[in-house]
Amino acid sequence: MSTAAPASALPSYDDVIARYEPVIGLETHVELGTVSKMFCGCATAFGAEPNTQVCPVCLGLPGSLPVVNEAAVRFAVLIGLALHCDIAPWCRFARKNYFYPDMPKNFQISQYDEPLCTDGYLDVEVDGEIHRVGITRVHMEEDTGKSLHVGGSTGRIHGATHSLVDYNRAGIPLVEIVTEPDVRSPEVARAYVDELRELIRALGVSDVRMEQGSLRCDANVSLRRRPAPGEPDAPFGTRTETKNLNSLRSVERAVRYEISRQSVLLDDGERIIQETRHFDESVGRTSSGRSKEEATDYRYFPEPDLTPLALSAEYVDELRASLPELPAARRVRLIAEHGYSARDLVDMRNAGVLDLVEQTVAAGAANPVAARKWWLNELARRAADAAVAPADLVITPADVARITVLIAGGELTDALARKVIDGVLAGEGTPDEVVSGRGLAIVADDGALTAAVDAAIAGAPDIAEKVRGGKLNAVGPLVGAVMKAMKGQADPAGIRALLLERLGVS
Repeated sequence: MSTAAPASALPSYDDVIARYEPVIGLETHVELGTVSKMFCGCATAFGAEPNTQVCPVCLGLPGSLPVVNEAAVRFAVLIGLALHCDIAPWCRFARKNYFYPDMPKNFQISQYDEPLCTDGYLDVEVDGEIHRVGITRVHMEEDTGKSLHVGGSTGRIHGATHSLVDYNRAGIPLVEIVTEPDVRSPEVARAYVDELRELIRALGVSDVRMEQGSLRCDANVSLRRRPAPGEPDAPFGTRTETKNLNSLRSVERAVRYEISRQSVLLDDGERIIQETRHFDESVGRTSSGRSKEEATDYRYFPEPDLTPLALSAEYVDELRASLPELPAARRVRLIAEHGYSARDLVDMRNAGVLDLVEQTVAAGAANPVAARKWWLNELARRAADAAVAPADLVITPADVARITVLIAGGELTDALARKVIDGVLAGEGTPDEVVSGRGLAIVADDGALTAAVDAAIAGAPDIAEKVRGGKLNAVGPLVGAVMKAMKGQADPAGIRALLLERLGVS
């Protein structure tokens, strides 16, 4: 059996899970959002021309000496505190030795036996059940450069004609967050990465954009036979590590595939090879990378050019007091204060409008439901059509709040509100200025409305007779006719009431 079987050739996932228990640990690398790199003053901005954000330190040139970025240390401590970790009062950096073309020094400055943060946890919810994922460690290190494989169809080294190296990323501050092997399903793995991403975003220490590589996940997967009743748990199996998963979907799919792939090998009496693997999103399967090193292979030793970090208790307590409201607490508050459902919160977060909705409520929206409605149903769609984030739209939470107030006050209908949004997005001013400039306010002139109602009745006598005969639902076309005559600048409920009154129907 090939170790990279097509996904379609694998047994059903439910059948595998009935016989084997997955044991999953996750290693997540987060690029910190500092202005400069971990050990030098080079810029960290994404997307610069290759090899333009480098210096002797991050290129590893002889005689250059690193200096620790204090902002990176502060960000790492905030992450550790948010994950309920113990913060070490004393820790130091180590050299992790290995050769890659994108490693300028041929070693990486990292932390090994003395990490900054240890023994934490993160709770995640899947289908109403809370899963606690233990955090083994949060340690600091520097990122590598980036190899660009040219000439192939996949962007990977296989099939490429040559490779280029961009060292702009080399030296960017990283934290690696390592879990205990507590995860037992692909769904929980995905939920963990999602919750971790939201937590780090709330801290403001990284943009955690997986598509740009500022958050990357490695998934360690092994299987063990499910015990018969009364038997003890089997020991953990041999694990594989699927590297650099860069989307939530990839995390879940790669773990699911690897579980099924390993089950086939075990069923056939074959041995699982401890190795790194790569996930191909286009075909939905992993492939072998290289044999997996142990810690001894990296020849760790203390970094001689850096003094240990000694953080005072006062420093850590100050950072602990500065922690913002974290995602789990925020969800509880929003449900209690605004009446949103858990599904509402998931939808708003996935659409990238949760912060905007809360800002709209704070700006005086008519009610939280209206704020959610307009950002989630209307503005998120417009942002997607324009290929921008909702927060990048010209319209502000204060503008949306004002629109909801105008609707609640009977001055706009939903249809007119959409025209107001058109005007605001076109740069025509505030909602009130657009209403005035485009003449979009609801017409409250009873004489004009009455004339339009009488004209609609006269133009459709058959419908009018049905309504007089008690078929009140038949009034809809008459309402539409009046709305058309009033160019949408009338309240449909008011029109319906006036129609029934003029038709003599109580």
